[in-house]
Amino acid sequence: MVHIQPLEVSLEAGNLADPAAAALDDDGRPRRTGTVLTASAHIVTAVVGSGVLSLAWATAQLGWVAGPTTTALFGGVIYYSSTLLADCYRTCDPAAGTRNHSYMEAVRAILGGAKVKFCGVIQYTNLVGITIGYTIAASISFHAITRANCFHDKGHDNACHSSSTPYMIGFGAAQMVFSQIPNFDQIRWLSVVASAMSFTYSGIGLGLGIAQTVANGGFRGTLTGVAIGTAGVTVMQKLWRVLQALGNIAFAYSFSNVLIEIQDTIKAPPPSEAAVMKKATALSVATTTAFYVMCGYMGYASFGNGAPDNLLTGFGFYEPFWLVDVANAAIVVHLVGAYQVFCQPIFAFVERWAAARWPESGFVTRELGVGPFAVSALRLVWRSAFVCLTTLVAMAMPSFGAIVGLMGALSFWPLTVYFPVEMYMKQRAVARGSARWLCLKALTVACLVVSVAATVGSIAGMVGAFKVFRPFSG
Repeated sequence: MVHIQPLEVSLEAGNLADPAAAALDDDGRPRRTGTVLTASAHIVTAVVGSGVLSLAWATAQLGWVAGPTTTALFGGVIYYSSTLLADCYRTCDPAAGTRNHSYMEAVRAILGGAKVKFCGVIQYTNLVGITIGYTIAASISFHAITRANCFHDKGHDNACHSSSTPYMIGFGAAQMVFSQIPNFDQIRWLSVVASAMSFTYSGIGLGLGIAQTVANGGFRGTLTGVAIGTAGVTVMQKLWRVLQALGNIAFAYSFSNVLIEIQDTIKAPPPSEAAVMKKATALSVATTTAFYVMCGYMGYASFGNGAPDNLLTGFGFYEPFWLVDVANAAIVVHLVGAYQVFCQPIFAFVERWAAARWPESGFVTRELGVGPFAVSALRLVWRSAFVCLTTLVAMAMPSFGAIVGLMGALSFWPLTVYFPVEMYMKQRAVARGSARWLCLKALTVACLVVSVAATVGSIAGMVGAFKVFRPFSG
């Protein structure tokens, strides 16, 4: 396997007068222009996804005490670990050290060895899983628009059944087009649009939740969530649901696996990319947590322990149908952008490897620029094949909730906690046995326990979903 090392170019004083050299950063790449706001937009696009709409269901499994507490703890851990990871963008010196253009490059440069392969398997498996989940989620929202209109015309008791497969195909076709945009820096506009859409449907979900709560005459729900024995819920089912809820919350906050790639869009110091990224992370996590609290908990307050797994597609709300349609359309637009945020690291990894392996090949290197698109034979074939494969797998998978729970559980410990902590400790030479070392290790162990438990619960939920799901049935 060919390891791709970033090309480092020294811009000496004499070269700065050269317009071509002035247009390059210290690694020889086109000068980056990202700011706190653009980085925040990328993060919000990655984080505030349709997972926010499943938080009412997750809260129903945990109750009014454990639900908010768990969400706050996850938010705190995500923010803290993200600040550690931001310090690993440059090796050695935070302002002038060698850049790590991706999460994998950071692990290779700082930790090396077998940990690089372990990280690669986990990261890219997770990214592929997220793109599959987003394809399912987008088709569900498309499907919900059709059903909402049907329910409005024919009544809520009508089955209004239709297949979601055509919607998955349509979403995949759109992704084949957008996947020809070469990298993160060229999709900032898509992230801004997607972020606006996330606020749109989250706001609609919040507004409908408040209206439903007022109509109910008060808050619903209990301190401990769904009770054992209610609707046939057994002790084991309660346990699996609680553990799956942890995975759902972890997924709702997931963006560490693309943090370095987002940080690689920020303009060169001063201030350092790490300082800008920490501000963007603080702004983004605070924003998303506020939305999670408002949307998730108002949804639970509206429907109590009977909250659907998705407030807008599980038909917690039927009317006004046109507003539900607008919200679901916003989800689809958001997921178009979010899909690209998560698949760009996969695209970049394969294409860097191919460029190093066949540097003289026109199939790999020759490009045709058309607006924001940069089409090459490799990019056209490889990226289109990837989108087709994830779309086919999505058609064969069960509910979105089970998948996001599993993806969140599997990635939370290694990508969000373990690698950022290990890289930070080595980068900062944290003394073994010191108070800081012990605290960081304790955090790692605690999060490992949570991640394993959530994985078990999510697998149980997926097994249950497959019992009533027929692949490719729509």
